[in-house]
Amino acid sequence: MGFGGISIWSLLLILAIVILLFGTKKLRNVGADLGGAIKSFKKSVKDEKTTKETKDADPSIIEAKVTEEKDKVS
Repeated sequence: MGFGGISIWSLLLILAIVILLFGTKKLRNVGADLGGAIKSFKKSVKDEKTTKETKDADPSIIEAKVTEEKDKVS
């Protein structure tokens, strides 16, 4: 048994049918696109993480609360 009750022979048959339908060049392009998307996603997650750490560690960023004083009538 393979994945979820599908045998290895069934998986090979499905792979052969997909190769016959789409061809190896099309599958290679899909694989390259998928790899590029995963690489881009990992890079953006890493950049977001470093940006957040930089913002937390940057002493030049000052957060302040602005309050407004009301005029007092005496």
